[in-house]
This record gives sequence, C-alpha cells and structure tokens, in this order.
Amino acid sequence: MGNVTLKSVAEAAGVSISTVSNAYNKPDQMSAEVRQRVLEAARSLGYPGPNPAARSLRSQRAGAIGLLLTERLSYAFSDPYTVGMLAGVAEVAEQFSTGLLLIPLEPYDPSRPEDVEPSVDAMRQAVVDGVIAYCVDADHPARQVALGRGLPLVSNVDGPDAAQAYVVIDEHRAAAALGRHLRDLGHRSVGIVVDARRWDDEPTLVGPEDEAALFTDSHARLVGLRDGLGPDVELTVVFAGHNSHDAGARAAAFLLDRRDRPAAIACISDVLALGVIESMQQRGLAVGRDVSVTGFDDVPAAGAAGLTTIRQPIAEKGRLMGRILVDPDYTERRVVLPTELVVRSSTGPAAR
Repeated sequence: MGNVTLKSVAEAAGVSISTVSNAYNKPDQMSAEVRQRVLEAARSLGYPGPNPAARSLRSQRAGAIGLLLTERLSYAFSDPYTVGMLAGVAEVAEQFSTGLLLIPLEPYDPSRPEDVEPSVDAMRQAVVDGVIAYCVDADHPARQVALGRGLPLVSNVDGPDAAQAYVVIDEHRAAAALGRHLRDLGHRSVGIVVDARRWDDEPTLVGPEDEAALFTDSHARLVGLRDGLGPDVELTVVFAGHNSHDAGARAAAFLLDRRDRPAAIACISDVLALGVIESMQQRGLAVGRDVSVTGFDDVPAAGAAGLTTIRQPIAEKGRLMGRILVDPDYTERRVVLPTELVVRSSTGPAAR
C-alpha cells in the first residue's frame, strides 16, 4: 500500500494532521467519536501508529525503563529472588505509567570482548529513559554505554561511582551474621556452596585463585561467611553451576559423600540451599540434626522448608530502584536496606 503517513490518515479521516497526532499522543484532548474515526482510518490504511523511537526523540521521553541482567531471559521469570525484585519494579512502573524493557546481556569476560558486542549494541539501541543494572558487574561495557548516553543508572551492586545510584544491602555484614550463627552452634567443619557463571557444571572445589571470577555479591557473601565463622573453622568451598536448585543438589552430593562430610553447609542463596536440602533428604539425613543448612534472601519457599537464612527486602529493593529512575520527588542516590537473620529448623547444634 506504500508509505502511509499521518497526512494519509488525516485525509482518510477528514481531519487535520495534528488531530491524528493527538489521537495517539493526547487522546484526552479530543472526543471519543473523533478519535475512533481516526483510529479506524489508520487501521484501514495499515498505519501502525507513530514511530516510538522518533516520538521519544521529539519528546525526550521514551516512557520506559530498561533492566539489564546477565542472565537468560527465562531466568527472570523462574528465579524467586528475581521475580520478587521485578514485581517491585513493575509496581512503581505501573504507578508512573512507565514500561519495563528487559535487556539480557552476555557475562563480560575481558579476554573475549567480542562476546558482549551484541549486548552492547542492544544497549545502544534501547529506547529507554533510565536503566537498572541488576547483578551486572561494574566493568560490563553495556553499563558504560548506558552512562555514556547520559541515561540515569541504578544498580543493586554497590560501587564508588557517583554518576550512578545504588540500592543495596550490606552483603558482607549479613553473611557474617550467618557465619557467627553457625559458629555459636559449635560447627567447626563447614561447606560453602557458591554459584558459578556457567549454567551446568560438575562440582568443583573453589580455591583462592578462583574467587575473583565469582559474581560480586557471591564473593562478598563468601568473604562474610568466612569472617563470621572465624579462622579455626575448616572450610570447603564448592560450586556446581549457576544459581539453581539442581546446582545446589549437585554441590551437596559432592560434600555429603565425602569421607570428611561437613557438619554444616552454608549457601549464598536460598535456591542453592533448597537443592542441598533435597540432596540430604535423598540420603536419609535429617536437616538441622545430621547437617545444618543455611541460605540467603528468604524467598517464599524458604519458610516452608524451615530454612535458616538472611531476610532481605527483595520487592522493596525493586521498588526503590524504580523510584530513583521515575519519581522526581525521590532524591536518594544510595540506599542501604536492612537485613535480618531468620533462624529456623534447618540449623542446630553441631553433632558430638
């Protein structure tokens, strides 16, 4: 049918070009009858509406915020922590009539910068008013592109850059409280389960030389656990893949089947801890009596499992990150949210 324009629609509907524009952009300034006539004319001509990118350039507002995540897109709808955080962001986006664009990124490996170029290009092209960097390392090129475009950026991973905003918890302090809890129960042999950047992997021991490759929050929690447990506790650190139930189960099998089985297993997330609990149950081990287990986050399933964990305000973190980007009355640039040690039945005194 050729190139259909606002002028084409205006002629077909018998109105001015500005009336057609108002039908899409300012519907409150016209009668429902006239707007319906314009929209019917547009549909008959196959006109899809104003180009959103061009419209945002004129108005200087896209009407959407972008959320960067170095995860598979499906992960955002399956991981309970991510789901809770997204619910908080969405709540604020709805309140301010703002859309939410999920932008999955490849994890950044400085030795292979070409791997992230499609992710960087996606950030260059994204039509958004601001960006949430969700568990994205500070050196990821996509973050630098967002800042280079002058987009407001808020992160849930703490950092020193004053050009960005932060909504965080004190990861180290919270994990140290878990470590002290296990120490006070008399545990002197502890396995720690962390997550890896790879999705599927065989259980692998993590040495000091491997820690730099961990996610920023995972490393902070590992160090906090170690500090809380103290220097005289024997530690075995292991990962078996990305943050998932199956990775926790694989890591637990590795730890539980060792001759020197640890008296407690501390996990840097509840999802991993729930996998550990399943692996224990398959072996007929009593959680909290034969081996103590801890998690981190307090996702909804943690309470039903009796999991001792660190509670953090997941949805509130999402709400505040959203508000920083879309609420002109909210001016905080760095928010540190409180955490709480929640003791349940999954931890108990060390067996004599």
